[in-house]
Amino acid sequence: MSAPPFTIKPFGPAALLLEWPNRVDEDILMDILGFRESLLKHHLLGPDWELIPVYHSLTLINRTDPAAIKDLIRQLPQWHSSLPSQHKPQTEYWEIPVCYDESLAPDLLEVSEKLGMDPQKVIEAHTAQPYRVYGIGFLPGFLYLGGVPEALKLERRAEPRLHVEKGSVGLAGAQTGIYPQVSPGGWHIIGSCPVPLFTPDKTPPCVVAPGDQIRFRAIEKAEYDLHKLESEIGIYNYKTGHSNA
Repeated sequence: MSAPPFTIKPFGPAALLLEWPNRVDEDILMDILGFRESLLKHHLLGPDWELIPVYHSLTLINRTDPAAIKDLIRQLPQWHSSLPSQHKPQTEYWEIPVCYDESLAPDLLEVSEKLGMDPQKVIEAHTAQPYRVYGIGFLPGFLYLGGVPEALKLERRAEPRLHVEKGSVGLAGAQTGIYPQVSPGGWHIIGSCPVPLFTPDKTPPCVVAPGDQIRFRAIEKAEYDLHKLESEIGIYNYKTGHSNA
């Protein structure tokens, strides 16, 4: 049996942390998600198990039977080695509207100046390609989207804001993301999404999952207002598709 691509560490009395090489890599993410899918389908059955993927790690939690965690240390490498070499989980592809109007994008002009780009070029670059969902945190429903083009990479704001509006779309380093609720934040805000991707009273609360892809579609302020109203009354039609990439 070949060595697994991850290390296994205790993570408290009821959890294990599996860590792959520390880099943002789609192949690593797909391996994690494929392994997670196989574990839930064939090995870690039932509601007691929670498996949390993010970037280059997978956390396994069993809050009802901590002893079950210890038994996994020898079994996990074997289970991973039995995965089909080309196995990839099915993911979703989402088209998400974003309004880059000045009234909703307090940092767009500053970002364009720092990057040496016209604001319209920033918008075009931000909407030119899909982004992979590498994790969900630091707020419930906050999407960490990787794959930002080199031309848009910018360090976080020197001074974080105490108040960032719900739906704000930001840039930070090699990531872009959407704030699911009002919160403090240090990302550069270049637009706003009018539709919620996280609703606490729904199951599941987050419509997007790790591994999914998101592509932003630029909209005008009038369309933003329309979609915001549609989402408030529950009739917004999310545009999705399947992806195995």
